[in-house]
Parts: sequence; structure tokens; C-alpha cells
Amino acid sequence: MISVSGLEKTYGADPLFSDVSFLLNAGDCYGLVGANGSGKTTLLNILSGDEEPTEGSVTVPRRLRLGLLRQDQFLYENEEILGVAMMGNPELWNAIVEKEKLIAGADEAFDADRFSELEETIQRHDGYAAESRAAEILEGLGFLTEVHRQPLSTLSGGFKLRVLLAQALAGTPDILLLDEPTNHLDILSIRWLEKFLREFPGPVVVISHDHRFLDNVSTHILDVDYQTVTMYKGNYSEFLQGKRDERERREKDITKREKEIAHHREFVDRFRAKASKARQAQSKLRLIEKRADSLQALAPSSRRYPNFRFEQRRPSGREVLKIKGIKKAFDDNEVLHGVDLTLRRKDRLAIMGPNGIGKSTLLKIVMGELEPDAGTIEWGYETHPSYFAQDHQEQFETPKQAADDWIADFCPGKTIGYVRGEMGRVLFSGDDAKKRLGTLSGGEAARLVFCRIAIEQPNVLVFDEPTNHLDLESIEALVESLERYDGTIVLVSHDRWFVSQLATRIVEISPEGIRDYHGTYEDYVHSCGDDHLDVDTVVLKAKKKKRAAKDPKTSASPGKKRPQKNRYKGGELTKRRDKITNRIQKSEARVAEIDEIFCDPTFYERTPPEEIRTVEAERAKLQTGIADLVSEWEQVEEALADLD
Repeated sequence: MISVSGLEKTYGADPLFSDVSFLLNAGDCYGLVGANGSGKTTLLNILSGDEEPTEGSVTVPRRLRLGLLRQDQFLYENEEILGVAMMGNPELWNAIVEKEKLIAGADEAFDADRFSELEETIQRHDGYAAESRAAEILEGLGFLTEVHRQPLSTLSGGFKLRVLLAQALAGTPDILLLDEPTNHLDILSIRWLEKFLREFPGPVVVISHDHRFLDNVSTHILDVDYQTVTMYKGNYSEFLQGKRDERERREKDITKREKEIAHHREFVDRFRAKASKARQAQSKLRLIEKRADSLQALAPSSRRYPNFRFEQRRPSGREVLKIKGIKKAFDDNEVLHGVDLTLRRKDRLAIMGPNGIGKSTLLKIVMGELEPDAGTIEWGYETHPSYFAQDHQEQFETPKQAADDWIADFCPGKTIGYVRGEMGRVLFSGDDAKKRLGTLSGGEAARLVFCRIAIEQPNVLVFDEPTNHLDLESIEALVESLERYDGTIVLVSHDRWFVSQLATRIVEISPEGIRDYHGTYEDYVHSCGDDHLDVDTVVLKAKKKKRAAKDPKTSASPGKKRPQKNRYKGGELTKRRDKITNRIQKSEARVAEIDEIFCDPTFYERTPPEEIRTVEAERAKLQTGIADLVSEWEQVEEALADLD
């Protein structure tokens, strides 16, 4: 339970946000969204206590433990991967380490009292299950058991960040604060994380640029915009519609008030000099002043959308690319086992699969950046491909070179006005165009590479994880531009929303081989029977199987009908459903009352600890009861639907 009241954060004279108040409840997941630089990470740091607000307060009960995703993996280079994950609960980890030291030094004077204290701490935190809990989380995030005892330094940067995510999850925290947890995760790991967060009992605040991930886990959205933070109920898609509706409503309200003011002013101007109407005119004038004071123009949004524009210089031939018998191994690890693919003009091919399976390797071979061990690559007639590499910043050979000079190298003979115009489309304006390549953020570097690709006017786009460093606004703009693009697209991405918006053909690479499906992502999911790449379908299917196993109707013969009995049973079920609904409403009303009590910033100061614990226990019991009642209500509804 976190209560935020009157929060404000300013840097110098510029406020990031102000007058921010909200309550984070157990069992809810809050997607934290906003433009780059709007203050998302700052707000997360304030919630965690790592940064102080300019004004206002954040109230977190002392007994609650935070799980934080930190980005500094260099702190643990020499530690075992499993040990780093277990450090998520510092008190427990320190107790385990000290206990082992006591046992190892048994030849010295044994401190029995200290040993008992440590044992009590370990048992209080369920410490004997901590190792298996951490190992299970690591496996869910893609770490095989045999690497758990290796030092963190043996991993790449992306996998080190996965271990830090495991650390945040494995410490049995009461609250989770996660900044971009899906970065460097493949689709299977994202699916596992979605399931974990759905089942997490405490409040979760998560920053992410993955639309589908936010849709799958979020119950609320915290929107950092207009120099404040607004909470919307629902997932990301519902938030987008809700925000648009609210903006339109406020704009209409302002327009209506402006018309009223104009009407009153016309009356004043017409009759001010007329003695019989002077009193009314004066009254209208006071009304105009009052309305004008309350009428405030809507603050501009901090969101900025780049204008990506991809056009092909000329169409390619019908056959764009032939991949035949491609094999590639790194030492003893063969990642590509003989790939055969033919790409045709206007195909929009998405290559999917877990990390390490060879997706990026295949693209590098296609683009001539890596030699295959066997097989051939043949580009078709008049093909002009452009490549967005996953490690795209390595394309900047001179880190001290200015961004506009780098772009100018790709359009010789063009004026500086043309260069600045193209850069302005991708949000490089003013002094930003003179930034050194080595100082660009991940998102800035990605936008600059897209600017270069647009200038080249290719008829084949080859993209490797193009959304990794982009914010939500840039991803939406990229999708819009690619939907208009008339050429051929080959992309590797873990972003299911991005793939679902663009792909007309899915190639999944797995240890068993390649599955080539001509159709959209949604069609592919449907054809597989269940979506092993999307948690929504998997969870739903599991629930249906579980309910079917419990339902005695499934063992009955489908041909037999008992209309009279069904009508009687339907009436009983309807009464039961109404009773459950009434109980849910009463419980939710009481939870709302308790939440209002918790919203009072002085509550924790003026209330005895035992009373706080009593109220919190009551709320937790109510929440559990509501969840059980909702589950029961769903079963009754399904039974009624079956009868119908």
C-alpha cells in the first residue's frame, strides 16, 4: 500500500509534475507511461525513496519491502548468478552468509546466541525455500540450471539485466517497482513475466514501451503528461481511448465557455452606453471576468511523435531473396541447421523465437555481415536493402562526429537545409542536430538510423529489434509509417503488438526447426491451437481445462437434454449469482472505505500500530474474499451460459 499526496518535483524553475495524489493498492498493476524526459523514472525513484520530492509526501508502511529493478549490474560481477538473485532480500541474504561463516569457523569460539538469531531471521523469511524460489525465477527468465553457479561476469549485458530482474522478483517483496523490465527479454521470457506479475499479490508499478505487455498486465495507467500525473483505470489500450475522450471533452467545454463569454461581451458592448441597460451590462461584465478567470487553456502535451517516412526508390523484382541451406555454428553450438526461405515482393516477414536461437545471426548473414558455414544467399533483381542492426550504435564509426555531419554523408550534394529538414522529422531540431554520436541515448541513436534509412529509399527493410530503445510514441509512429510503406519488410522483434500490426508472414525458429506461416500474427496464434508466445491464450486455455475437469456436466452424454430440470437449475443458479453479486458489492464498498482512510496522510502517524495492522488485515481478507467470489461468480455465469 503506497499513498502519494501533493507530490511535486522541479528542477530549477521547470516543474516535471505537481499536485500529484494517488493510491497504489495491493493486487493492482500500474503502467507508468509518458514521453521521454517527462519524469517517469524520477517518479519511480521518488516512490522507492531513492530521490526526494520538492513537495508532498509518499507514505509506505515500514514493514513493507520494495522489489526494485536496478540497472547497475557491475556491483555483482564476481558473484554467482543464483546468489545475485537471492540478494533481492538483503536481510535474508546477509543472515545466510553470516550463518555459513559461523559454521565454517566452527574451530573458533562458536557464538550460539548469534547463530539462533540468524536461524530465526532465516525461518522468518522462509529462507530454506529461497534458493529454489530464486532458481525457478531464473529458469523462467531463460537461465538453464547449469549456469546458476557461474559468476555474473560470464554473461552479456542483456542477460546481466535479466539477473537483476530476477533479484527484484526473488526477494519476496511486498511492492514491485520495475523500470523497463522487458528490455533484453525474448517473447517466452516476457510471457513468463506477465504470468508472474498477474499472480503477484502486492502493488506493481512498471515502466514499459511494450504495448502488448502493458495491455496484459496493467489494471491502471499512470500517465505523466501536462506536468502532472493522471491515473486511468484499465489497460494501455483503454487508457489511450480514455485520454482521447477526456481531451475532446475538455476542448469542447472550453469552446462552449468561450462562446458564452463572446455572447456576454457582445451584450456589454452593445448596451454599455444605454442607461436602461447599464446595470445589466455591468452585471454581465462581472460574469465575463469570473468566467475568464476560471477559463484556462489546456496545457500542451509533452508527447512528441517523430514523422518517419520510408519510401522505395523503385520496386524490386518479384523474387526478393532466396535463402538456401544456411548453417551456422559458434564453436560446438550450431544455431542455424539448414534454413531455406524464399522472400517475395511486399512480404512482411516477422522472424520470431527465443533468444540465442539464431534470429539475429540469420539477418547478419543475409546482409553479408557474417559468413555462413554452409548454404547460399541470393538477392533478387533490383533489390536495395537497408539494415537496422540490433547493436545499431556500432554503425557510428566516429563517436565524436556530429549527428548532422553523419547524416550529410548519406546524401552528398544535398543542402544543409535538406539535412536539417530530414533530421527534424525524427525530432532532431536546433542544437540537438549537433550532438556527438557517442553522447546519443538509445532512442536518439535509433531515430537517427531510421533517418538515414529513409534517405536511402530502400525497397527492402531489414530490421533487428527496432523497438528496443524507442518510447511508445516513436513505436506508434514507426508502425504508422511502415503500414504505408510499399516495399518488402523483414523484421526480428519480441514486441508482439508491433509484430501483430505489421506482419503478413510469420517464421518461428525453434530447436525443432522452422515453422513458416503465411498469415498475420493473430492467425498464426490461432493456427497453433494455443499461443505459446502469448500468455493471454495460454492462461485462458488452462482455466477452461481446469473448469471443465471440475464440471460434472462434461461426463454426461451430449445427446441427452432435460429441459425441465435445466429451467429449475437455471433459476437456482440465477439466485446464487445475485447473492454473490450482492456480497461482492458490499465487500468492494468496504474496501473503498478503507482506501479512503489510508489516503489520509496523517492516518499512519495518529493511529496505533496494532489498529493499522487490524485494518490492513481486514482489507487483505476482503480482497481475498472478493477474488474468491468473482471466481465463483464466473463459474455460475458459465454454468448459466451452458444451460442457455
